[in-house]
Amino acid sequence: LGAILMVIPFIWMISTSFKELAQVFVYPPEWIPEPFIWENYPKAFTAVPFARWFLNSLFIGLFVTLGQLLTCSLAGFTFARMRFPGRNALFLLYLGTMMIPHHVTIIPVFVMMNALGLVDTFWPLIIPALVSAWGTFLFRQYFLTMPQELEDAAKIDGCSFFRIYSQIFMPLSKPILATLGVFTFMGSWNDFLGPLIFLQSKDNKTLPIGLLQFRADFQGMSNWPVMMAGVVISVLPVLIAFVIGQKYFVRGIALTGIKG
Repeated sequence: LGAILMVIPFIWMISTSFKELAQVFVYPPEWIPEPFIWENYPKAFTAVPFARWFLNSLFIGLFVTLGQLLTCSLAGFTFARMRFPGRNALFLLYLGTMMIPHHVTIIPVFVMMNALGLVDTFWPLIIPALVSAWGTFLFRQYFLTMPQELEDAAKIDGCSFFRIYSQIFMPLSKPILATLGVFTFMGSWNDFLGPLIFLQSKDNKTLPIGLLQFRADFQGMSNWPVMMAGVVISVLPVLIAFVIGQKYFVRGIALTGIKG
């Protein structure tokens, strides 16, 4: 029942994207449009620079996701498998940064990026997001479950720590890579506050800010079907990412893929 209640707005969004304006607020709601207005989707791309906003969000989301998977996996491997003085204290200190709200750091980050001349570029949204204490924690806990025999055998064969990380541990980390990758991409794709503060020119906007701009430029109420078509398109990448990664979620974070 809870799932049905949560899916209803999503179904209404898809249904509205194929309707004429007069059908949008008909009561009781008409869930199946008659007729289907396919032109709403092309209009979403021609009314505003929707394709540019889509590519901006895609570029930022992919860059942040790939960068975070690299840095978090390296840091997690370091904290889990390497031995050095102060390792646990440094890890706890790093985890402590999760207690600092993102909204507290947004002003000093803006001042820093403004001084570097990076405001109204994508870099203020990418650079701070390339590292994550939460992602590092996930990888550390996952790598701790790997059998010590794997690492010992690799060392006997002459493997360096980086080779152990890249050729042995990472191929066994598909579940955690998919999990963190999907959550990171979703967070970057749906980010509203960061683009609102750092991006100023119309062509540099991301989809969440672009859809707000669309509503302001075209008075929303008179363009609900076209706006819903844009929202449907904006949701598709997140759904695709989830569908691709869902088979790894069910394996559980502690799986290593070792049998026998």
